Amino acid sequence: MTSLRRSGAIDLKLLGQGQRSWVMAGIMAIMLFLTVLSGALGLGVARSAGGLDRQLAGQLTVQLVEPDAALRDSRAKALVVGIARVPGVARVREADRARLAALLQPWLGDAGLDPDLPMPVLIDVTAAPNAAAAVAAAARRIAPGVRVDSSARWLSPVRGLLATLFWVAIGLVVVIAAATAGVALLVARAGLDTHRDTIDVLHMLGSTDLQVARLLQRRIARDTLLGGAIGTLAALALVALFQTKLALTGSEVLGGATLAPIDWTLLLLLPIGFALLATVATRMTVLRTLGLKL
Repeated sequence: MTSLRRSGAIDLKLLGQGQRSWVMAGIMAIMLFLTVLSGALGLGVARSAGGLDRQLAGQLTVQLVEPDAALRDSRAKALVVGIARVPGVARVREADRARLAALLQPWLGDAGLDPDLPMPVLIDVTAAPNAAAAVAAAARRIAPGVRVDSSARWLSPVRGLLATLFWVAIGLVVVIAAATAGVALLVARAGLDTHRDTIDVLHMLGSTDLQVARLLQRRIARDTLLGGAIGTLAALALVALFQTKLALTGSEVLGGATLAPIDWTLLLLLPIGFALLATVATRMTVLRTLGLKL
């Protein structure tokens, strides 16, 4: 017990009493707060992009423009029947023309409700991703002028934005992790420079460089875990608030950013990962500074 108390006293002496320790913990709290927010952004964006891909996979829109109403109706029915027979097609549904007219009314006025106005036929198709070419070929056999569009193509800019946000978030996590290692390095060097006389006494008493490194890395690991836990809890509370607000928007894209239990677990493990990173950085710094070859 006496040995433990002496070890703790030396540990405090090497890194300074009170103020320096709280500064280290405060810096780590800020680091972990920003890291958890960046990690949550990256994970949420990845979830949203994955949900968007699943929703749009195999979603096709067949558009038929035909001024002759009789020919248009007959070809529309033939398209629905013909496309439904294509292997891999799960659902075929013609869009309600009255609803289309209502959607056009703000731009066309009452003319959008005129039954004599040629209204394009829109057919929603849900099929396997590898069946898109077969659907397009079947539709063009029935109506040569038909147009087949993929929903994923229209939303590809959104998908690209989500991918960019994901990599930005990952980059922020990497940068903050590097900054954390740098802070641990600077704190370790400051402790060695300030208390070199104490370290010399420890060496004369038989302590090795490795034992001195353990004293420093243990204290820095404690400060990192303490500050990291505070920053992580604050960030997770903010993330939970954001998720509640996103769920209230009713948007499928934003609602898909909801974190899964595995995501929350990864975020909770970040303080431990940063403590290990700071410990390794401290150990390498102390051993190199004291002249021990690794």
